[in-house]
Amino acid sequence: MNTIRHDFRSDTVTRPSAGMRAAMAAAEVGDDVFGDDPTVNLLEQRMAGLLKKEAAIFVPSGTQSNLLALMSHCGRGDEFIAGQNAHCYKYEGGGAAVLGSIQPQPIAHRADGTMDPKEIEGAIKKGDSHFATTRVIALENTFGGRVLPVEYMLEVAGIARKHGLGLHLDGARAFNATVQLGMDIAEFVAPFDSVSICLSKGLGAPVGSVLVGRADLIETARRNRKMLGGGMRQAGILAAAGLYAIENNVARLAEDHQRAKRLAEGLAQHKALKVVMPDTNILWIEAEAELGDRLSLYLGEHGVGITGRYGQQRWVTHLDVTDEDVDGALGLVDKFFAN
Repeated sequence: MNTIRHDFRSDTVTRPSAGMRAAMAAAEVGDDVFGDDPTVNLLEQRMAGLLKKEAAIFVPSGTQSNLLALMSHCGRGDEFIAGQNAHCYKYEGGGAAVLGSIQPQPIAHRADGTMDPKEIEGAIKKGDSHFATTRVIALENTFGGRVLPVEYMLEVAGIARKHGLGLHLDGARAFNATVQLGMDIAEFVAPFDSVSICLSKGLGAPVGSVLVGRADLIETARRNRKMLGGGMRQAGILAAAGLYAIENNVARLAEDHQRAKRLAEGLAQHKALKVVMPDTNILWIEAEAELGDRLSLYLGEHGVGITGRYGQQRWVTHLDVTDEDVDGALGLVDKFFAN
């Protein structure tokens, strides 16, 4: 039984609102594998138009979306470049290698979360049979909740163009970035050939991501989705939640960012906690390992859900976190340090 009352574990824990549930219940459906589901088709058209890309495909998860992107850019034995801590490299079960036969080339992150463009360019391999051929560079923004500079993305895009490579964006929380920047999503993703957008994180849908990009890449992704078992039938019920999310839950992401900042400011009152002020809705805290683990245990015993270990904690705000949740969590932290 879940005893968590204030849930900061992730923005994936949100539950559909009454309005979203009503939209799901009213959704017109068909067989999406046959291309007959009008609500799925509308979601794909709407997302492609919103991002000003040629096509889109609705998929069950962000992990599958990233995998489909990599498999569309690469053939067996090809290579993709990504950050050492990028989700598509580190946190997706090695799917690109196992299921796509694609070799990853990880690059170390700098302190600000970016990769050194010189290291990216130096890792590109082409025209030598000793090496896997580099086909695509994958970036992630936001990265751990941090908004990476648009200028950085443009610089990497220039490298990709120079070497004839594809460019993919794991934009699971791209709307968090654009809300923070006050920037149009189409402008934000303009340099990329493919973009993965998650609907089930800050946007609050129960399931699903959308891969958006060039028509030829999406056509390949659609075939690969079927091969990977991602073809869905009357998926319009889920697509309706995605449509509701992009129509109602984008601008309100600013509320999550504000609550994360207020949470950070409250936690920073305790000198034992090293708090990194958040750009968006993800807050990182470091403490001496034993102290941090005791604090995590104490919070868990009192109904506050967070993630992390060895003294590092991750707090995530989302549409189901209220001001009262923030106040309750901060009050418990104050009590912990008062004892």
